Amino acid sequence: MSLLAIRDLSVTIGGRPVLDRVSLDLAPGEILALTGESGSGKSMTALATMGLLPQGARTEGAIRLDGTDLTTLPEAALCQFRGQAMGMVFQEPMTALNPVQRIGDQVAEVLTLRGAPRAEARRRAADTLARMGLDPERVPPSRFPHELSGGQRQRVGIAMAVAARPRLLVADEPTTALDVTTQARILDLLVGVVRDEGMGLLLITHDLAVVHGRADRIAVMQTGRIVEEGPVARVFAERRHAYTRALFAASRHRPALGPARTYGPLLDVAQVTRDYPLPRPHPFAKARKARALEDVSLTIRAGERVGLVGPSGCGKSTLTRAILGLERPDAGSVTLGGRPVRADRRDPDLRRRMQAVFQDPYGSFDPRQPVARLVAEPLHLLGRVPDAPDRVARALTAVGLAPEDGARSIHAFSGGQRQRIAIARALVTGPDLVVFDEAVSALDVRVRAGILDLIAGLSREEGLAYLFITHDLTVARGLCDRIVVMEAGRIVEDRATEDLFAAPAHPATERLIAAAPTLPAQHPSEEERP
Repeated sequence: MSLLAIRDLSVTIGGRPVLDRVSLDLAPGEILALTGESGSGKSMTALATMGLLPQGARTEGAIRLDGTDLTTLPEAALCQFRGQAMGMVFQEPMTALNPVQRIGDQVAEVLTLRGAPRAEARRRAADTLARMGLDPERVPPSRFPHELSGGQRQRVGIAMAVAARPRLLVADEPTTALDVTTQARILDLLVGVVRDEGMGLLLITHDLAVVHGRADRIAVMQTGRIVEEGPVARVFAERRHAYTRALFAASRHRPALGPARTYGPLLDVAQVTRDYPLPRPHPFAKARKARALEDVSLTIRAGERVGLVGPSGCGKSTLTRAILGLERPDAGSVTLGGRPVRADRRDPDLRRRMQAVFQDPYGSFDPRQPVARLVAEPLHLLGRVPDAPDRVARALTAVGLAPEDGARSIHAFSGGQRQRIAIARALVTGPDLVVFDEAVSALDVRVRAGILDLIAGLSREEGLAYLFITHDLTVARGLCDRIVVMEAGRIVEDRATEDLFAAPAHPATERLIAAAPTLPAQHPSEEERP
């Protein structure tokens, strides 16, 4: 008998269909992966299962958990099912956690709402957090979410979801934007909990490599429909549907990078060190510091394509802020074209020559402004620009958009289009160097392939130099001539890309390569299939 049985589930929101006759089965102790592009209906299926659809949504069909049709239950009855019979791990733990409540109290709250005495709830919460790999000596239950790393926050989210031992666990993109080593630990943790407790896991992800070796079955969604379903080994081997084959092709995609045209030094980071103060345990305690960067040196030549990789907390973000002049190092220097980059001195020309593209394009735009105004924003660094409209039109065209798109609002574009607009904004000043900070980590595989092709094309055609910061070595391999590996605030390797992959010299690099999820070998006849 199925633990979860979804039958002919259709959902419309505002008269627009978002799910079309979706049917799925999940057995106890089984892991079912639900995959597809952004907007395919994966998350909406999860929200419908949990009874968390937005107001105004209309539902048809049945969602049965242990024989009970959840679509017929009132909200009060659904609240009894959530947490006790089913739990959910959300994509972004920082928004799912209460920022003003200690993590132990948040996990204990799940248990007290189910009738557990407060003392027992706190004890079980501490045990659950420890089981999730949060050492109480290093990460006590008294910590707040902002004091934890992304991977630690996700472990807290999982602890909240499994504390009451639900029969069904729904994980919605639980490892997006985590580094590969943290991602591997989180996935292993989820699999271990499911196997030990005998619960069913609905794992929602756009990353096919994450599915391989962990899920029992897979369902592929496209525009609200299941287009292919079956055991993972069979679906991966046969790929009967054209959409499934397209997802596999995008997952393996490597852009045509072409030879680099490098000339002369451009960016020089020399022996940069950066410390952050730690909170004092009591007012009279001695001041303490945490070292984020230690004696970091890095050089990028004009036209060179360099990747910066490393696990969360290794110092990538701190180094990025120092390079961009957003933070002043405690020691060392950063120069661009021989001129010092300093956080305490405004230099419009240096700002013009070095631009950045961030991970979340929507969060880096003013939603009230039209796209043309957003793209033109950095032009103030050039002073008076009579040809500003022409520059904006050329920048939009360079990233594959139309000049008339400048009249639209940013919310009218998809995630991939917003990232193209972010790249257009970075290009509008004619920079010598662009820093891409996790620019593709939250994009689905087909959109990511398009953005990577765009960046590679700009390098070939414009001779653009870039520093590509990512936690994904596979992405860096296809886009960079050289890869710099960081660990614990230091650069531990700086080598040509293929040399690094052929013979990693440092254990940190070996761990990153080993933790990266991989797809099975390509079928010999795959290229011949229609």
